[in-house]
Amino acid sequence: MIRAYKFLLRPTARQTVVLRDMLSDHCSLYNGALQERRDAYRHASKTSVRYGDQSAQLREIRAFDPERQGRWSFSSQQATLRRLDKAFRAFFRRVKNGETPGYPRFKGVGHFDTVVFPKDGDGCRWDSTPYDRQTRVRLQGVGHVRVHQHRPVQGRVKTISVKREGRRWYVVLSCDEVPAEPLPATGAVAGIDMGTTHFLTTSDGEHIANPKFFDRMADELAEAQQHLATFPRRTRQRSKRHRAAARKVAKLHARIRRQRADFHHKTALALVREHDMIAHERLNTAGMTRTPKPKPDPDNNGVFLPNGAAAKAGLNRSILDAGWAQFLSIMANKAESAGRHVIEVDARNTSRTCLACGHVAKANRATQARFECTACGFTANADHVGATNVLNRAGLVLCDVA
Repeated sequence: MIRAYKFLLRPTARQTVVLRDMLSDHCSLYNGALQERRDAYRHASKTSVRYGDQSAQLREIRAFDPERQGRWSFSSQQATLRRLDKAFRAFFRRVKNGETPGYPRFKGVGHFDTVVFPKDGDGCRWDSTPYDRQTRVRLQGVGHVRVHQHRPVQGRVKTISVKREGRRWYVVLSCDEVPAEPLPATGAVAGIDMGTTHFLTTSDGEHIANPKFFDRMADELAEAQQHLATFPRRTRQRSKRHRAAARKVAKLHARIRRQRADFHHKTALALVREHDMIAHERLNTAGMTRTPKPKPDPDNNGVFLPNGAAAKAGLNRSILDAGWAQFLSIMANKAESAGRHVIEVDARNTSRTCLACGHVAKANRATQARFECTACGFTANADHVGATNVLNRAGLVLCDVA
């Protein structure tokens, strides 16, 4: 089993400066390689430059600029070139499939936040001493950096990444051969229905409240963003006060992100511990949060009819604030480690199907919270009905597999 571990780094002031230099130099390498590809295609009869061609130039680049490029890990620089190559391959795949291409763009220093070391021991070594809170990671050109290791690392460390989030630094370990830790069987099964009023409802009738972290921070975030917007465009990225205002906005978003992830981990762990099998709807959150298409007025050229975009924007914000996709991914990973089963079922009409007679109709959903069957008169909480239907469909899936 593969698992990632993310730990907070505690670098010294000098190490913080060197870490910033490392990101800056890798960013310059990325942008230089991108410029070479653009120039080759434009001015050399549409010649394509591949990863192998650019990787072969690394030795010359390091020898030419030993102060900026020569002091960092060779393999980490290769990983940066692979990152660019991956972006181009994704670009050409989208072009081939007729999707919006999205040509790879140059990275600003403030938007290049990760350096990857493809192999433990090659430019970066994880301290494999017994688990304690004084672990260190050795980075070429930086030195031994303290790590706040809050849990033991299992398996074999494959790749190591150094990541910057605001003013915090993290090390991310990707490990394979991680042993599973199965939990004892409970004999309980559950279906869950995701929502925005309630974060989720189980087939047992339990409602888990939606914390709405973004809404709770909306006023403070709006104030910070308004202050950031007061700076004239000509002074942006050059004023010390502007950079401080931008950091405050980023800090608030980072806090919301950490709170949401913490809630997802704790909620998923509770469900996995209490149930042997968990069923949920197969949700396409990207499609659910897509902006409505404009509706041209056939009678008036250049005029558009109301398409409900304002109301849809509020629903989209609530769905993204809940973070359904992240929660379901976390729950699936925890279930795999614990030896539990997670089943996805078709989400269509789960909240419109009567539990008593099986009648399916849009009118069955009387309100957002109330289900009332138009055929037999059965009434219940709409989210509870949805969760129960999800569990029933999971049972049918298991029967088909058996």
